[in-house]
Amino acid sequence: MIAPSSKQLRILGLLGALLSVSTPRLQAQTATPDALAVVEGEVQNAQKASVAATLVTLSATDSNYNRKGRTDSKGHFRFEGVPTGSYTIRAELSGYEECRKGPFSLSEHETKAIELLLIKSRTTDELKDSSNAIAFSDEPDFVVAGVTDTTALGGHGSAPVIRNSNALSKETASLAHGEASTNTAASETSAQEAAIRSALAKEDTADLHAELAEIEEREGRPLEAVKEYQRAAELQPTEAHLFSWGAELLLHHAPEPAIEVFTKGRRLYPQSGRMLLGLGAAWYAQRSNEQAAQIFLEACDLHPNDPTPYLFLGRLQVTEQIVPPAWTERMKRFTSLLPEDAMAHYLYAVALSKQGGHAVHSDVAQSELKKAIELDPHLGDAYLWLGILLMEKNDYLDAVTALQKAVENTVLPDEAHYRLAQVYRHLGETDKARNEIELYKKLTEQKSEQAERDRHEIPQFVYTLRGQTVSSPPTDVRPQ
Repeated sequence: MIAPSSKQLRILGLLGALLSVSTPRLQAQTATPDALAVVEGEVQNAQKASVAATLVTLSATDSNYNRKGRTDSKGHFRFEGVPTGSYTIRAELSGYEECRKGPFSLSEHETKAIELLLIKSRTTDELKDSSNAIAFSDEPDFVVAGVTDTTALGGHGSAPVIRNSNALSKETASLAHGEASTNTAASETSAQEAAIRSALAKEDTADLHAELAEIEEREGRPLEAVKEYQRAAELQPTEAHLFSWGAELLLHHAPEPAIEVFTKGRRLYPQSGRMLLGLGAAWYAQRSNEQAAQIFLEACDLHPNDPTPYLFLGRLQVTEQIVPPAWTERMKRFTSLLPEDAMAHYLYAVALSKQGGHAVHSDVAQSELKKAIELDPHLGDAYLWLGILLMEKNDYLDAVTALQKAVENTVLPDEAHYRLAQVYRHLGETDKARNEIELYKKLTEQKSEQAERDRHEIPQFVYTLRGQTVSSPPTDVRPQ
């Protein structure tokens, strides 16, 4: 067994506290022969321009079904009459890297819209000596113009998705900054900053800019920090400097610039697992869930013995009602990697139960949850999900026991109280059901208040993309 590092254990613990299940699994439906779907979309390049004549291939993951076509003059493609099932789609064009998305599920009469992004292939010269310093010759397609309070901006998407995205951004940043102390005395920090600026006046080096960036971020000056990270990456585009730059952008809610930086980092350092994780987290922040999932799957396969990619993928399960078999396969591998880790068994159980369609999945999931609880009797999420599975089997008395354990071992257990209310209604105990609903409402309000406090914590970058207007309203912007 491979023992996780202290940082990995910390991330495991963080995810254990934050992961919560907001929706029960949906049962798979059996498609009728005439229940056909449509897959359509657009192929674009890194500058968001349409790419014509691109070969697009749609392939079923569980059969020999395969369709091919080319994009029209506007980069559009469309496949009609597609049977329901699980599919992958890929775009191929000479001079570009292959873009692949999926697996994704198609339901009866569904129209699936997909955007495929093509990245230019690296030349032979670019591929040589990629481990050495490589000139950062092309200008970024964005400019960070300021910062603004996130409370004035609102969110896009459901609350669980926003919470997951923010958590992934913070966890990505933790991969960049490691175990750096945040308790340095003000006088010591001031002396460190003065020494670095003095050294920079004599010699302009990437490492000094990176050190200064860490101080700027720690002292609450993110706009100055991102400029220092950018300067470090331009002077010496190492894996560390590029990742730190992208992580800083992502942390401050600038996913589009972060995608650009992480994409360049991925091309230069294809063996960097954390570069993939940063890119996936940035796509998730853009609400491109399928793209994010595909990248996290790649990260799981790039370094199979690293537990972090499985944890990132596990976050996506929280807001998905059905997950493809590929996710379940990775989570099963996670349990093989860390057989004595409760979170691994919990995530595998969630993937199994959300895959749907077979009673055996539910039975194995229940067994995995019991294993997780045995390993960690205080893993509230495992009790919660066990209670949900027991409810689906109409085993209400055991469900009550599991859900009460979830309440005891979860911070702000609103979901557990809601499920208990449902169980008590089935049992005819209306007074108890009413009490659980009141507790649910109270805790939901507390969660909302906590979310508002969290939104005050990190200001958002205001940035412009080449040829576009400012991404966020300019109100409350602090000048450079």
